[in-house]
Order: sequence, then C-alpha cells, then structure tokens
Amino acid sequence: MGTITRERFEQGMGYEEFKASMTRNQERFIANEERVRLSKADVDVFRRRPLRVMVLAADWCGDVIANLPVLGIIAKQAGTPDIRVFERDANSDLMDRYLNQGTFKSIPVFAFFDDAWKEVGVFIERPETVTELRAKKRREIFASHPEFGSPDAPVDQLAEDVRARLQHELQKMRDDMAEWANAEVVRELRAIVEGRATRGGAHQTKEG
Repeated sequence: MGTITRERFEQGMGYEEFKASMTRNQERFIANEERVRLSKADVDVFRRRPLRVMVLAADWCGDVIANLPVLGIIAKQAGTPDIRVFERDANSDLMDRYLNQGTFKSIPVFAFFDDAWKEVGVFIERPETVTELRAKKRREIFASHPEFGSPDAPVDQLAEDVRARLQHELQKMRDDMAEWANAEVVRELRAIVEGRATRGGAHQTKEG
C-alpha cells in the first residue's frame, strides 16, 4: 500500500490548485466555503498544532464538495494544516490504505500527519452524526411525498420528472443542514488535532 513520505505528499495538488482544476461542482464547492463558520477557539486549536493533511478526493463526490471546503477554510484562517489533494482514482495505492471499513473507497479521506510523518488521525467521508440525521430527514421526505415511492427502491426506477423533484428535495435538505454539518466536521477534525478522536467519521488511527 502507498506510504506517505514528504516526497509523495508534495506530489499532491494544493487546495486552491484542486479547486481551480474542478470540472464540475465548483460553484457548489465555493458556496460551501462561504457557509463555514469557525470560532476563535476553533482556529486556535488548529494553529497550536501545525500538521499536514493528505486528502483523497474527486470533484464528482458530494461529500468532497461538502467537507473539503471546511478543511480549506480552516487552513486559510489558521495558516495550517498544509493540504495536498490526490485524485482518488489516480492514486489507488493511497486509496487502498484508507478503505472505509476495509472495503469501501469512500471519500474524502483526510489523513493527518505530524512533522515526523507519523499519522495522528484520519477522517473518512462524513461524521456519523451527519449520516444519521440525513437518513432521518430522507425518510421524512419520502413519508411526505408518496409519489417518490419507497426510500429503499432504486431512484432510477422513478419517472424522470419525479426523480428530478426528489433530487431537488434531497439537495434542499442537505443545503438546510449545511451549517450544522460543517460544525460537526469541525468538531471531528478538532478531535483529531487535539488527540481525542473516537472511531466513527473521524478515526484516531489508521486501523480505525
């Protein structure tokens, strides 16, 4: 599996370089940057412990569009961490190192390293709290709109106009949750930096 060294890390794209390279979802990415709210205490936590973060991402992924801007704004306001972004499908050796539950190629992956290139924690995909609330809200949407059918049925079986309305409702739900979800991401990233992460969306060790 891929090993993170200074040399490999520096082969990645900077955060702004990745943003400029996006061929889709760039407007949503920038809109999510504008939703990020950090307290002085948040900024101070990251500033006290300068780290490097290896990111696995892709511009088609909703969780990347939602969560990478949080990390980017942290770095902008705190001056750290140093971020390098690697395209998931072009770096399979790195992805294999950070499979979600040992199986899934979930992104984004934020792997935090200290000056000695020791891994101090990993964030994968999204916080569990966000997953749980999103699932609850999704069930509520389906319950309120019988025309959407079963929440367990494949979406592509719906008529095109119904599917478009469903996608609109789901996107509105995510937008309405965005500031709260961003705060949950900040909370989990703070836990990694402060050395108190638990297993879940953020993992304290690479075995998590």
